Amino acid sequence: MKIVGFESDAGLRLGLVEGDGVVDLNAADPKLPNDLGAVLAATNGDLGALGEIAKRAPASARRPLAGLPYALPVARPGKIICLGLNYLDHVKEGPQRDNIPQFPTIFMRGLTSMVPHESPILRPQVSEQLDYEAELILVVGRRAKHLTLDNALSCIAGYACGNEGSVREFQRKTTQWDMGKNFDRTGGFGPWMVTADELPPAAKGLKIESRLNGKVMQSDDTANMMFPIPEMLVYVTQGMTLEPGDIVFTGTPSGVGHARKPPAWMRAGDVCEIEIEGIGVLRNPIADEG
Repeated sequence: MKIVGFESDAGLRLGLVEGDGVVDLNAADPKLPNDLGAVLAATNGDLGALGEIAKRAPASARRPLAGLPYALPVARPGKIICLGLNYLDHVKEGPQRDNIPQFPTIFMRGLTSMVPHESPILRPQVSEQLDYEAELILVVGRRAKHLTLDNALSCIAGYACGNEGSVREFQRKTTQWDMGKNFDRTGGFGPWMVTADELPPAAKGLKIESRLNGKVMQSDDTANMMFPIPEMLVYVTQGMTLEPGDIVFTGTPSGVGHARKPPAWMRAGDVCEIEIEGIGVLRNPIADEG
């Protein structure tokens, strides 16, 4: 299933994508929460009921996908966990090229840094160094702590595309990356969540690509992660309890803008697309901060 968040005259809604249309699940069942995280918490990660709601939805609950005002697939994630330096060729193109990480590099993003599919990513007033990063996002479906390699995948509800936009100038000012990773409206998340059962285990072996104004900038395969998803989840849950609706960015391949000569920063008027095989295309225009 493809679960999408969108805005309507009645407020935030959850939808199920069917071909070129969307079933408004909240119109079909007004008791359903309008945040995917709340649905996951209430069902312990079992989304089977959403398919049943869609099957019995009246015609009035169906609308075309074209022109849909997208919202984040998870409206209010409790945690946004990010994994840096997870593709070796990307490590080699950055300042850590001589210091290959032995453990996952973990940092956090805030919700105010995120925008949905088709919404503008903002280049901040104080820096031109706004970089793109194609990433696979996983959505946590059930509470998890002290995971093992045998059960790590059981906590995953599904996957989405991410653009882990980074203001490199501020990322490099200190040894802590969080400032450069948390400028308002600099990261993309969408266009929807594809449930885990529709993709290979751990979403391994999927082509991942970024395009800036139609030009391919990054192209790789999720099988090339240095710290594959199960290992990363085992590492993280040694310390953090994952909750339904938490999301995890899993790292970006080589080809980012700061490593190019000259650098390829995102600028107002550009369009950045992130495509992941089996999931879809996340598209965001770029605008200047007002």
